[in-house]
Amino acid sequence: MHILVILLLGLAAGILVGLMGIGGGTIVVPALVYLLGMTQHMAQGTSLFMQLLPIGLGALWVYWKAGEVDLRAGIVCAFGMLIGGYAGGSIAVGIPARRLQALFGLFLMMSAALLWRQAGERESGKDAND
Repeated sequence: MHILVILLLGLAAGILVGLMGIGGGTIVVPALVYLLGMTQHMAQGTSLFMQLLPIGLGALWVYWKAGEVDLRAGIVCAFGMLIGGYAGGSIAVGIPARRLQALFGLFLMMSAALLWRQAGERESGKDAND
């Protein structure tokens, strides 16, 4: 059953990546911590590993075929992510797991609040781009 849970988690994350551009951090990490009992560090490392190929290639192919990829921006941002990922990972492994988990939760709550606020503004007609 353990393998089935992991497979279903990967499937759900893959669907969400293709649908909304989210997955690893917002879906997989909390699920690995709460469903499989991993530490925050182990969940983050596992999430990073699983994202190396399947998430990028699967969803990217669909967006590429639809002409919805800015190649130059993607390459430049990927280079920044390579450097930033190394720096962030170096910092994260030195932070106690409970504190890292709290920081992760705070980040998710702030993201949710900002997205909720923006959605409310769009509903009320404040955003002319929608």
